[in-house]
Amino acid sequence: MSQAPIGIFDSGVGGLSVWRQVVHHLPGESVLYLADQAHVPYGNRSAAEIQGHCLAIADHLVQRGCKAIVVACNTASAVALAPLRQRFPQLPILGLEPAVKPAVGLTRSGVVGVMATPATFQGELYRATVGRCAGSVQVVEQVCIGLADLVEQGQLEGPHCDATLRRFLEPMLAAGADTIVLGCTHYPFVIEAIRRLVGPGLAVLDPAPAVARHLGEVLEQRGLRAAAASPQHRFFTTGDTAAFDRAVARLVGADCRSQPLRWAEGPNGEARLSPI
Repeated sequence: MSQAPIGIFDSGVGGLSVWRQVVHHLPGESVLYLADQAHVPYGNRSAAEIQGHCLAIADHLVQRGCKAIVVACNTASAVALAPLRQRFPQLPILGLEPAVKPAVGLTRSGVVGVMATPATFQGELYRATVGRCAGSVQVVEQVCIGLADLVEQGQLEGPHCDATLRRFLEPMLAAGADTIVLGCTHYPFVIEAIRRLVGPGLAVLDPAPAVARHLGEVLEQRGLRAAAASPQHRFFTTGDTAAFDRAVARLVGADCRSQPLRWAEGPNGEARLSPI
């Protein structure tokens, strides 16, 4: 079981920011990455729709023998983590929450900005995190509609990217934020552009490294750490494989030969994934 792969999924390429940290921190582990690009982005979809997609994806990852699952999407984590853990109580399932707690510890101005999607902000996970950690710190929530799409399209720099980022950053800066939390796994791919625009005086937090470290701790506790350093990394997408392979090479420098998956209807009318 320890040699089984870790499953990581997202609506698109954003979760690759988590994939690269898992591969870096856990170099002996095999990883299966699944991008549901047929439905990207999740951030504008209903909670019921997102939950349905996530449960079907987790079913597929379990069928492929994954020993643990990382929901590498803040939106999916916000609305589907509890149902996933209920469906698979025996399986370690990790999600992402905006790094509000470390941001509260870092801020000097007492104002923290959070960049995320509408679904993340509306989810119980985010609300619980803010309620538990924010204390007297003001949290400025910035909905960033369209930013994940820019990352999917490979627009990580240039005038259009800068203009989009400025539109999202300015309200947080005007409120006095000196610490910004990236609440979507797509956003770390524009973190250098964000840092350039806000200057060196602001902290910009990516939660992916902490998630990778925590995953290692969970696997160790359960006796699931891989015993030999012979990892195999596989990629799957419900979108265009050629475009996805180019994105993987561009974003994380991996040589990718992704396999296609398609959405189909199961015998009871439920959505499920199957190879093409």
